Amino acid sequence: MSRLQDRVAVVTGAARGIGAATAMRLAQDGAKVGVLDLNEEACQEVVQRIRESGGEAVAVGCNVADGQQVEEAINTVVSQFGRLDILVNNAGVLRDNLLFKMSEDDWDTVMNVHLKGSFLASRAAQKHMVNQKYGKIVNTSSTSALGNRGQANYSAAKAGLQGFTKTLAIELGPFNINVNAVAPGFIATDMTKATAERVGIDFEENKRLASERIPLRRVGQPEDVANVIAFLVSDEASYVSGQVIYVNGGNR
Repeated sequence: MSRLQDRVAVVTGAARGIGAATAMRLAQDGAKVGVLDLNEEACQEVVQRIRESGGEAVAVGCNVADGQQVEEAINTVVSQFGRLDILVNNAGVLRDNLLFKMSEDDWDTVMNVHLKGSFLASRAAQKHMVNQKYGKIVNTSSTSALGNRGQANYSAAKAGLQGFTKTLAIELGPFNINVNAVAPGFIATDMTKATAERVGIDFEENKRLASERIPLRRVGQPEDVANVIAFLVSDEASYVSGQVIYVNGGNR
């Protein structure tokens, strides 16, 4: 039996990158997956790939910063699959800039998607998890939580998610709900490629230079993060909660 057999998962920001890799990995492990992203159409490719591999998935469009949309999205998945066991808060955006150039909209957008979005999704999901006395929540933080030039908004949001994770672990632990976070380092995704292009750096050269600084001598792939998340939402990690696991190739 697959280790997530009969489990139902929701992954936000799942149309591409780490979210897409996570949705597919959880489906591979036997979970039925709600694939959430801002645009339902953008989720269809991931859903199709899951179905072609013999899994079950549903695409749901949702702005995670909108409380009503989040409630409706969670209810859609529960109506489709009958329950909710796993939530992966992965939705994220970048609005990088140095502090003196950063607008209020840059700040608010990043905070709303990363922090508010994780709060809203967790609040909606925990009702189902508390009732069944079982649940797994994983939040996507980042090594940028430790500080990174040009990312005051993103770094603050990702650091906030670590405190949020530890608090939820305390509050929800008595209901047999595990809450953890992963903190990826340099992961090769469309988002990191767009970041390189925005500052005028060739992405392949950027990856090469990053690899020289990383002890494992390579940048990460979305599947590297998805594999850790898959462990954290499994019963093999039933005594792991309130932790932040850095997935960064040994970088400091």
